[in-house]
Amino acid sequence: MTDGANALLVRRRRRDHAKYSGAGRRRRPDRPLALLAAVFTLAQLALVRPVLGLGWDEIVYVSQVTAHHPAAFFSAPRSRGVSLLVAPVASWSSSVPLLRVYLALLSGLALYLALRCWRGLFPTRVLVTAGALFASLWVTLFYGPQAMPNYWVAIGALTAAGCFLRARAGRSPRALWGIAAGTALMAWMRPTDAVWASVPLLVLALVRHRRLLVPLAAGLAAGAVPWVIEAYAGFGGLGQRLAEASRIQGGLGWQIAVDDQLRSLGGRALCRPCTGPMPEPVVFAWWFVLPVLAGLGLVVAGRARRLERTLVPLACAATAALPYLFMIGYAAPRFLQPAYALLAIPVADGLWYLVRTPRRTWRPVAATLVALGLAGHLAVQLAVVHGAVTRNTANRVDWDRTAGALHRLGVRPPCLLTGHEAIPIGYYTGCSSGATSGNNENMTVAGVLDTAARVPVAHIAPAGGAAPRYARDWPVHRVSDLDVRIAPAPGRESDR
Repeated sequence: MTDGANALLVRRRRRDHAKYSGAGRRRRPDRPLALLAAVFTLAQLALVRPVLGLGWDEIVYVSQVTAHHPAAFFSAPRSRGVSLLVAPVASWSSSVPLLRVYLALLSGLALYLALRCWRGLFPTRVLVTAGALFASLWVTLFYGPQAMPNYWVAIGALTAAGCFLRARAGRSPRALWGIAAGTALMAWMRPTDAVWASVPLLVLALVRHRRLLVPLAAGLAAGAVPWVIEAYAGFGGLGQRLAEASRIQGGLGWQIAVDDQLRSLGGRALCRPCTGPMPEPVVFAWWFVLPVLAGLGLVVAGRARRLERTLVPLACAATAALPYLFMIGYAAPRFLQPAYALLAIPVADGLWYLVRTPRRTWRPVAATLVALGLAGHLAVQLAVVHGAVTRNTANRVDWDRTAGALHRLGVRPPCLLTGHEAIPIGYYTGCSSGATSGNNENMTVAGVLDTAARVPVAHIAPAGGAAPRYARDWPVHRVSDLDVRIAPAPGRESDR
């Protein structure tokens, strides 16, 4: 036998060994998931762009851990999870592009790890399709590289549900740690969302799998402890914080926000108050196809005798979406990210059923229709994310331009801004922000006047808008479409 033939025989034996020992099977399913995560990361950087400035909510979270800007007011509904997530970069660098790249890489890695938790429960093709469906939504692409909590709640929910099913089937002892990690991540980011998304898991564990109650409860408790401690330290107790959070959100109760969510699908980051026309039907058509395909996935699972694998993510998606569809008076598309991530699994399963199950004569037709539908859906999502980035870029450029004008007027750090959009404009200016009323109330009129005797203080209002009594006599300067009233500060006249 020649050397070439010997080498070929050795290669065949190694391949067969890998095939039948399972080593090859363990490695290969990860490659498509890793590729998907890499494409998702690159798509974020290409479509959202690292130079996009920080938004209002991002400023609140990032300012808590950076030494380059004063900390903005931290209201009752917020949790410190995002601040800790960005701390490895924001604590030492004020570079927004660096922060965006860091978050894009982290979100891609997180999607990969979350989908890995579902290996063995669904075929790799279903998991890759599910990940692609979730990652290609404009809201996922837009918020993936941003310092916001909802994407991370979605990742935590996907991880917890997948590991719960693996632990129930006894597939991996490490799944117990995955349950705890997923629920902790959710509670770390938004404790109330974590509870809603975990309700089906808690009920199922209590009824059929009591040993899984421990990691579920431990994860929720570990993630929520900082929020509960802060409730007693700064809000007078847990009940008071929950009540204050409800007040800031307009009062939680029976309120149908389905139409608000539909309006927000056109690229509106926040729909409050949610008025104006609906977007074009092509923009929100996928929203109505989603439950149909999820229902098909449930039917497929029932026929394949793996009903629980599909029913668990469907139930978690339903409870995660419930408060944002029926208990709140406004909408933001990011609120439903956990539901979208969980629904993606049964939806992908339903799509593969449509492509593979029909008779041979109809199979090419079904595959073509599904491919065309997905291509159209992707085109719409890319168009919406482009519009959202354009609008948000314009807003943040305006804040930066206003900050430059304030600097020229002598309002430089240390300083204080009050009034219209004081939090974002204050951050871009390098000033603290204050409010004597409203949801962000954090100081009194006496506190504002006392600060004005020591550092530059300015009140901002829309052009022609009324000023509070304490600022009515301050000199007015027109900056773009804003009226800026700057408090006289005799002690700093020479600096100006």
